Amino acid sequence: MSEDRCLMCGEYVPEGRRVCINCERPTIKDSGNRRQFPTGAVRDIQEGKGRCDLLPLGVVAELIGSKELMRIHEFKSTGDVTYLFDALKEFSRIYKRDSKRKKLADMLLEVSIHFEAGARKYGDNNWRKGIPAHCYIDSAVRHYLKWYRGDRDEPHDRAFAWNLLCCIWTCENKPELNEFRKDGQK
Repeated sequence: MSEDRCLMCGEYVPEGRRVCINCERPTIKDSGNRRQFPTGAVRDIQEGKGRCDLLPLGVVAELIGSKELMRIHEFKSTGDVTYLFDALKEFSRIYKRDSKRKKLADMLLEVSIHFEAGARKYGDNNWRKGIPAHCYIDSAVRHYLKWYRGDRDEPHDRAFAWNLLCCIWTCENKPELNEFRKDGQK
């Protein structure tokens, strides 16, 4: 069976995945420890996972040839979420479809499963309460690097896209949580 087929049913799966969305029970790894933000939002504890948001992403992007990480670096340098949109569009290439629109739809349907698992773990829309942009970037970069490395312990592709989508929403709706924003920027 080809690597882009589900191990359970043989259906198409995105690059780096083992099972399709129909065979997978949506879950998010859980340490059991939580950190709570002043906004009331909660997330799994970060300690011991590294601080990927502190990596020199421009250098890392050049080193491994990643357009996605270069776009995140540009966001960090400017605070402009357009670069995060570009990173998501670039990343959607892992979904082997015949059109850009279908690739984006596949990615977003995958991410909706991550939202479902997150709602089960933290409650509906916990993330909308407000999590600082650097937390989303930290987690997105970590998941991207784990996906890039081939880790299959959880759907890192889905988690990468989820973090970037939530970072964009946060920057647009709670700009005070975008610490990469330049003065005068909305």
